[in-house]
Amino acid sequence: MNVTVMGATGLIGKLLVDLLTREGEDVVAASRRSGVDVRSGVGLAKALAGADALVDVTNSPSFEDEEVMDFFVGATTNLVAAARAAGVGHYVALSIVGVDELPDSGYLRAKVAQERIIASSGLPYTIVRATQFHEFASAIVDSMVVEADTDEGDEHDVRVPDALIQPIAADEVAAYLAEVAIEPPRNHVINIGGPEKFPFSRLAREVLALHHDDQRVVVDPHAKYFGTTLKRESLVTGAGAMIASIPF
Repeated sequence: MNVTVMGATGLIGKLLVDLLTREGEDVVAASRRSGVDVRSGVGLAKALAGADALVDVTNSPSFEDEEVMDFFVGATTNLVAAARAAGVGHYVALSIVGVDELPDSGYLRAKVAQERIIASSGLPYTIVRATQFHEFASAIVDSMVVEADTDEGDEHDVRVPDALIQPIAADEVAAYLAEVAIEPPRNHVINIGGPEKFPFSRLAREVLALHHDDQRVVVDPHAKYFGTTLKRESLVTGAGAMIASIPF
């Protein structure tokens, strides 16, 4: 099967290209390094020529609200047009569990826009929403470090929301995408998450312990997750999701 991976140099993209290649699929690894620019459309026709499936794991280089929206809307519009012209039979896209429940996040609003463009394109598609990756745990915890409420100017707390998280290993996300890519299109959203759902406070304490960091972890109902307020189960899968096996 001929599979084009867009965003082939990112975390998931590299894993996916390696996995599909080992499984004997004919893979085109497309990225800016290979002369493909999803924003301008340069190189898309060549990268998609003869492709049976397209796996879109592209990501915005900026996380500013306007720029990330411009990226996902522009890139996805270009990809849809190029995939249609090339006769691609399956558009697979990676998205995020909870993406449609957190409108305060500019990044997630942009991912919702991406999903809508794909779903309304008329192309056969599958959107795979995954929970947060193990590999991003340290960055998540770092984003929650704030100045502590003490008289000591150099003291900091990690303020975490009163919510659950369900980390998944990037290897398992890539493996699931590889399975989906060679299967018939679902024409709807499917979800995958890690094997455990647990509080953000546990994630923070385990990450801090790994780095021998003694910062205090404080559960704060008002703590934001990359600028948005979470409900208890905003970032975890519901019924019917695929559950991975590698624990955090």
